[in-house]
Amino acid sequence: MPEAPTNRSGDDYTLTEKNKKTLEFIEDVTSKPDEVQLNVLSDILTQNAAVEYLRRHGLSGQTDRETFKKLIPVITYEDLQPDITRIVNGDPSPILSSHPISEFLTSSGTSGGERKLMPTIEAELGRRTLLYSLLMPVMSQFVSGLDKGKGMYFLFVKSESTTPGGLVARPVLTSYYKSNHFKERPFDPYTNYTSPNETILCQDSIQSMYSQMLCGLCLNKEVLRVGAVFASGFIRAIRFLEKHWKLLCHDIRTGTVNPVITDPVVKDAVLRVLKPDPDLANFIEHECSKKSWQGIITKIWPNTKYVDVIVTGTMSQYIPILDHYSNRLPLVCTMYASSECYFGVNLNPLCNPSEVSYTLIPTMAYFEFLPVGIDDQDQEQEQKLVDLSDVKLGQDYELVVTTYAGLYRYRVGDVLRVAGFKNKAPQFSFICRKNVALSIDSDKTDEVELHQAVEKASSHLAPFDATLIDYTSFADTTTIPGHYVIFWELNIKGSFTHVPPSVLEDCCITIEESLNSVYRQGRASDKSIGPLEIRIVETGTFEKLMDYAISLGASINQYKTPRCVKFEPIIELLNSLVVSNYFSPKCPKWVPGHKQWNNGN
Repeated sequence: MPEAPTNRSGDDYTLTEKNKKTLEFIEDVTSKPDEVQLNVLSDILTQNAAVEYLRRHGLSGQTDRETFKKLIPVITYEDLQPDITRIVNGDPSPILSSHPISEFLTSSGTSGGERKLMPTIEAELGRRTLLYSLLMPVMSQFVSGLDKGKGMYFLFVKSESTTPGGLVARPVLTSYYKSNHFKERPFDPYTNYTSPNETILCQDSIQSMYSQMLCGLCLNKEVLRVGAVFASGFIRAIRFLEKHWKLLCHDIRTGTVNPVITDPVVKDAVLRVLKPDPDLANFIEHECSKKSWQGIITKIWPNTKYVDVIVTGTMSQYIPILDHYSNRLPLVCTMYASSECYFGVNLNPLCNPSEVSYTLIPTMAYFEFLPVGIDDQDQEQEQKLVDLSDVKLGQDYELVVTTYAGLYRYRVGDVLRVAGFKNKAPQFSFICRKNVALSIDSDKTDEVELHQAVEKASSHLAPFDATLIDYTSFADTTTIPGHYVIFWELNIKGSFTHVPPSVLEDCCITIEESLNSVYRQGRASDKSIGPLEIRIVETGTFEKLMDYAISLGASINQYKTPRCVKFEPIIELLNSLVVSNYFSPKCPKWVPGHKQWNNGN
């Protein structure tokens, strides 16, 4: 297997040489992905030859791909849950992995209110660290001088829980930030952040945000790049600055820390950065007190070269507001990862957000791909999966992984589209999460279709100086017939005080006209679906929704606004903040006489 780049010290090993070694590694593994994948599968099956799960399915030491595919089924989380429950309750036997399960990684769980528990092993931290080590050498091919300053990233941890068997359960990023791989990382100009480790590791999200923002302001001239994990998290940080800049300026002017910072470790860390600087305080005060915050990032952090956030999938909703705050700095999506596994990197990071694709690094796990449209009950399903080297350009697939930590042919639930190739390795665009959908009857609306419909409808708001801040939805089956409900939070500027009801009704019908033919048939012909409803919620609703998710244990790093919600307390929270509602005034167009297809069925 190709040798992964390692951290070395010494005058003879310069940053340029290290970058070159990293880029050579990428070239190597993408030039022979199938060979690397075969080695990875053999390694995984050799290491885990004696585990109960593989033996249960008849695999007794065989490591060849054909036998593996013949004997091991393609599974979902529900299939694995009984085994996970045993580990949760303290069964120490090698059920999934020959290596001890070191902890559980929790999924974001923002749609249905439940959080999945992914078992992991200590060695996975090394693989995550490897993927992180690829990012900046790639970025440095496109942006020079990134080793001459700092990154201002808003990174957070959450409090962790302990299973009955004594294992820690926490989000994957919390696991990484609390590991020695992060806390004791050797000096690297690319992981030189404005936020001291102590501020990142503070479990109080308010103290963490305040202290990280304060340090980022103090070091404003040194900042070369800014970001968070998701676009929503970075926008939350900018809005935090909007609310608290006066307090932050006071701290910078006086060299003292606001009493909101009660954690002495965090306070000491901030005081190592904070020095009285009236001129800087006056400058920030001048910029923040302006009526318009357009370009605020480039004004306060003038040397910023790009914004590093995920803006693919439904996160594209936030591109306009990021462009507003950043004066259209490049929006960079660097990597693709999940709780199950870290997958790949973006080798063309300055591309347009709509063109982002990720190259899966074939050493991370064994990857298979289920063509989208195959019925879950297809008895020949395992024969239809294709390997990394056999995917076709332009085709959509659901990602299936086999990991060193004990997931075997596990359906991740992400739908990817083959967008191109790096050498012989395919590059994938993230399309959506599978089965995140609205459904009343036989209709199925996925989040991409919903997002495109909402985006089209929101264009009606422009003449009234109004923009859509955020949205989510749910299928209301308490009415007869049931109907789609879309919650909208609006921002209205200028001389208008509201958007006319007729315009919001037009938004409703535009959404319906943009949805698939099965939905429109249900509305217009079958009458199995009621008129779509938009409920306008008060300002700040989606921040309250995020706060609520965090209070339940979600991580700020992992949180994404759920585009479809089913969890009743979330629906109740949203309904309590509704200020007005509007229904579609007529049925959408539907042409009878054509066979209606949905999701290939």
